[in-house]
Amino acid sequence: MTLISRRRLATLAAAVLGLGAVPSGWAQAPAARGEPIRIAMIEGLSGPFANTGEAVFRNLLWATERVNARGGVKLPGGARPLLIERFDSKNQAEEALSSLRLANDRGIAIVTQGNSSAAASALIEAINKHNERHPAQRQLFLNYSAVDPALTNEKCSYWHFRFDAHADMRLAALMSVLREDRALQRIYLIGQDYSFGQGVLREARRQLGAQRPDVKIVGDELHPMARIKDFLPYATKIKASGAQAVLTGNWGNDLTLLVKAAREVGFEGRFYTFYGNALGAPAALGDAGIGQVVAVADWFPNVPTPESEAFYKAFRERFPKPEDDYVHMRMQLMVEALAQAIERAGRVEAGAIAAELEKADVTLAGQRARMRRADHQFQQSLAVAVMDRQGTPGVRFDVEGSGYGFRVIRSLSPQQAEMPHSCTMTRF
Repeated sequence: MTLISRRRLATLAAAVLGLGAVPSGWAQAPAARGEPIRIAMIEGLSGPFANTGEAVFRNLLWATERVNARGGVKLPGGARPLLIERFDSKNQAEEALSSLRLANDRGIAIVTQGNSSAAASALIEAINKHNERHPAQRQLFLNYSAVDPALTNEKCSYWHFRFDAHADMRLAALMSVLREDRALQRIYLIGQDYSFGQGVLREARRQLGAQRPDVKIVGDELHPMARIKDFLPYATKIKASGAQAVLTGNWGNDLTLLVKAAREVGFEGRFYTFYGNALGAPAALGDAGIGQVVAVADWFPNVPTPESEAFYKAFRERFPKPEDDYVHMRMQLMVEALAQAIERAGRVEAGAIAAELEKADVTLAGQRARMRRADHQFQQSLAVAVMDRQGTPGVRFDVEGSGYGFRVIRSLSPQQAEMPHSCTMTRF
């Protein structure tokens, strides 16, 4: 691409996204030169789920580049750039806590994590205790993916903000499609054996009982997380059960290996998933997934708006490798909300930022979302999409160069996706 065409694309992307800025490499505003505002990303960057951690880093990096390209975070003492510092939790709660202590030793006030609800729960508890004991060095926790509903209900904390829809919200969106599948009579529930996976299956049983009591649950099991290398025994049981569909909250390799095994044993039923739209799952299924894999997300590349298209094209320009194709709108909104809150607070201090984050209301690429003050649960639109071949109506973009993408079949507004909470917030 020539420099001129790159600049034209940058100008178009900035105009459509409504940001007044462009990604790194296209900067048209003076870069911030003050002391960086550091953000500790605590995530599994090694082991079986390393690919999910790296996908998070790309998203956060791109989001901070966008803020920095427009001049950084404006503060009374001058603009300051955002900087991501990586901490490898190895997908273990104890390692996440060690990373938190290290981040605190380095004086980092803003912490972000997401790819484990167990780790998120441990971090919330640790930050609560730390902030009570050390009010002059308080920390703030931004959660982009840990979706155990308890985290913004009975375990809610003033210091924790969740930017993903929690599991019950995601499941309700999936159920809005599943309940209309009148041919479905038998379903298999399977998930990872930890708080999130357990919660998904528990809520699935409840929502199925309430909305589709005619559907028989022919399998209901949990498996060890990140320890199963061969899912053929599970896939064999699924097929033998006579299930017409599988519902799972599995993510990462635990999802990819499951759907691959299901294909190998000849299972022809539908997969209702939380995360079946990337990280190898579409390629693993191939044509067998067309019309059969359903996923729910806050956003999909094929959301049919010009703003969404420009947003996705800008990401692919920044990260052109097919294996890097995994962009999350919510992570972009999270960083925008953080930058907004710091500017309004006028300083980088956890308590001051939290008070402003409670009022966050951000728009990016036509997607608007707000933080609910009562429980710190982000309220945003949700979409349900089905896998299809790239080039079919509604599937302009594929996933990870696989030739398969996801067509949006149901869109829920933030008001439609919203659910009640049981949080009793203690404020500081």
